[in-house]
Amino acid sequence: MKFTNIFIVASFIWLVVSFWNRNDLPGNIDFVPEIAKEPAQVATRKRPFDVVYKDVQYHVAPEYEYDIVGMIVSYRHHDDNSRMHRLANDHLNMLDVCVVWGDNTKGAELQKLDFWNGIFTCNVQTRDQAAWDSFDMNQLSNNHLLSDDDDVRDRVRDIRIGDQIRVQGYLVSYASPNSGPRGTSTTRTDTGDGACETIYVQRFEIMRAATSYWRVSMYASLLALLAAIVFFFRRPFQSRY
Repeated sequence: MKFTNIFIVASFIWLVVSFWNRNDLPGNIDFVPEIAKEPAQVATRKRPFDVVYKDVQYHVAPEYEYDIVGMIVSYRHHDDNSRMHRLANDHLNMLDVCVVWGDNTKGAELQKLDFWNGIFTCNVQTRDQAAWDSFDMNQLSNNHLLSDDDDVRDRVRDIRIGDQIRVQGYLVSYASPNSGPRGTSTTRTDTGDGACETIYVQRFEIMRAATSYWRVSMYASLLALLAAIVFFFRRPFQSRY
C-alpha cells in the first residue's frame, strides 16, 4: 500500500512536469532541406473573390502567390476560441502560426528562446545574450492562416511545436460585413503593427512532424497514474484489527 501511494504521487509529479514542458522544442531536430530557403513570393494575376464560411461572406483580395517552409515555434488557434475573432465574427482566420527558417535552423540556439503568440502577434524573448545574438528576426514570421476548406482546417488542427510545415497560397487582404479590412505584410523585414503575413491557404503540409519526448513522457505518466489509481482501489481490503 505504501509503495502504491508513493507511485501515485511520483506519477502525478511526473505528469505535471511533462505537461508543463510539453511544448518545448525538441533537443535534436532533423531539418528538411527546403527550410534553408527564403519564402517564395511572386506577383499574381488572381482576381479578388468572395468566399462564405459559417454563413459569413468574406471578400478576399490576393496580392502575391506565396510559398513558405518553416518550423513552428508557436501557434494560436482562433476559431471559436479567440474572443476578438468571435466579436468580429471572423471565422475564416483559423489560426496564427509563428515559424522560423534559414539561418535560424542552423546556428541559432532556439531552445534557449521563449516564443509565444498573442491574439495577432508572435513574441520572442530570452535572458541569454548569446542565444539572442544568434537569432535573426528577419527569418521569423507570424502568419494568419485563412481557409474555408474543411480538409485544410482539419490538417492544421494536428500541428505541434517543432513541426516543419509548408504553406502555399496567396498573401491577401480580406474583409467581411462585420469587420474592417485586414491587410498583409509583403516583406519579412518589417516589425510591429501590420508585420504579419495573411495567407489564404491552398495547400498545407506537415513535412516533418516533431518528436517531443516531453509529450511522450506526458502520456506515459498519465497511463502510469491511471494504472496506479486502478490498482489502489481494486486491491483487497486489509483490516488493521
